[in-house]
Amino acid sequence: MINSHIRNNIRTLRFHHSEMTQQQLAEKVGVTRQTIIAMEQDKYSPSLELAFRIALVFKVPLEEVFSYQPEEIS
Repeated sequence: MINSHIRNNIRTLRFHHSEMTQQQLAEKVGVTRQTIIAMEQDKYSPSLELAFRIALVFKVPLEEVFSYQPEEIS
């Protein structure tokens, strides 16, 4: 059985982009600040569309924002 987890670098990217706030990012991608918080805490995996919108805000490839890490469970 595989337990998968999507990790992200949103907090780091925000810091490196003029210390963008969670609210500023939320407004740029059309979600609530709570959604950004949940993603940063790995409690919410975004839709593919939202993931691409976030990558576009930071002007980086999707893989620099999100990574998929499957974990084998015995």
